[in-house]
Amino acid sequence: MAERTLRGTRMVSFSMETTENVVPSERQITTYVCDQGHRTELPFSVEADIPSTWECRCGLLGKLLDGPEPEPKKVKPVRTHWDMLLERRSVPELEELLEERLTLLRERRGEKPRKRSA
Repeated sequence: MAERTLRGTRMVSFSMETTENVVPSERQITTYVCDQGHRTELPFSVEADIPSTWECRCGLLGKLLDGPEPEPKKVKPVRTHWDMLLERRSVPELEELLEERLTLLRERRGEKPRKRSA
């Protein structure tokens, strides 16, 4: 089967609107500086909210030159497996479960059960 091509048509669409009577918004140039000294200059509209940080080309965060200090992000403490376990069980319950499991393992091995010291 032969491939068909579209001849005489344009695959790209063009806007019929013109730029007449269009007034671009007023711009301001903002400068961001990262810890390695890279300067990034970006145009923003005068009406736009200027972010206090911008990602630099090196991957670090650049801070707005002569701008307010960025607010630190809230960092959650790392929850470990032990922390999550303690949310569900108390330490005496965990000790009791451990003793039960150890008893089962000892029985499988053929060991004699140990006397529990209180």
